[in-house]
Amino acid sequence: MADPQPEAGGPPLDAPGAPASRRARREAAVAQAAAAGAAVPPPGSSSKAGRNLPAAIVVGLALLAAVLAGLFIWPLGFVLIATAAGVLGVWEVFRALQTRRTNIPIVPVLIGSVAIPFSAFIGGQEAQLFALLAACAAVLLWQSLESAEGAVTNVVGGVFVLMWIPFFVGFAVLPLHDSGLSSAPFGLWPGLEVPKSVLQLVLTLLLIVANDTFGYIVGASLGKHPMAPKISPKKSWEGFAGSVAGAIVIGILGTVFLLGRPWWEGIVLAIAMVGAATAGDLGESMVKRELGIKDMSSILPGHGGMMDRLDSILFGVPVAYLVFSVLPAS
Repeated sequence: MADPQPEAGGPPLDAPGAPASRRARREAAVAQAAAAGAAVPPPGSSSKAGRNLPAAIVVGLALLAAVLAGLFIWPLGFVLIATAAGVLGVWEVFRALQTRRTNIPIVPVLIGSVAIPFSAFIGGQEAQLFALLAACAAVLLWQSLESAEGAVTNVVGGVFVLMWIPFFVGFAVLPLHDSGLSSAPFGLWPGLEVPKSVLQLVLTLLLIVANDTFGYIVGASLGKHPMAPKISPKKSWEGFAGSVAGAIVIGILGTVFLLGRPWWEGIVLAIAMVGAATAGDLGESMVKRELGIKDMSSILPGHGGMMDRLDSILFGVPVAYLVFSVLPAS
């Protein structure tokens, strides 16, 4: 029989004075971790994925309720929420990039993060694209007035952040412009009647939530085959299959009862949403792995940072906007 192995940083288990029982050994290991400054989560507080599940559920439901309230009651409120989320996401990425000595011109990027979604809301796609181009030009001009050291990296990083976050956030706002409310954007829906284009956005967001929820449930219980082990080891093909199945159910129900469209469109939209949301999740995981961080921040209990919630949405809403634009008119 092999000799028992020592605890990391502690005495051998067969050394004089070592804890004799398994419970004593566990308590000794916890004490050693605490002495080394490691955080020891309380029992039952974290899920299999390492998250505080109760906190994650509460925060997720609160965010979803705020977004749906804006979409169903006060459109400008949704634009403000979406813009604020984008600004927080930009700030998180800015701080993360600084760990690799990339200092994007944050002032023009933040201004663009506000201007692009509001331009999409008021002026539509053309205004959204113009605001993006103006923000990119401002990034270049701002950097030209700063130090030349790392200028190319900083400019490319700033343009990348603008296209990744506020430009994609603008696609979540475009359905509100398409509803015709942008001519009088500060009030409630006329007669509190929600336009069809906004209901399409509601279904898009519900499908992205379904993708995350069913993927987590199936992946945490059955996941054995990693989808991208070098980027996101905990994302499995089983979880992906769960996302597809759950999203198809929600997609069919949503297209039939919420939009009054053919059921098969729900399948098309669900598959497109799962593919886009998964790509967004893996894309952010790739960035975090390159930067050597687990979460973009800890601003949302149980979720990590704002970007850890936006990753799927940022890829999902442009794809949904495209899918609805090519589907037959109802």
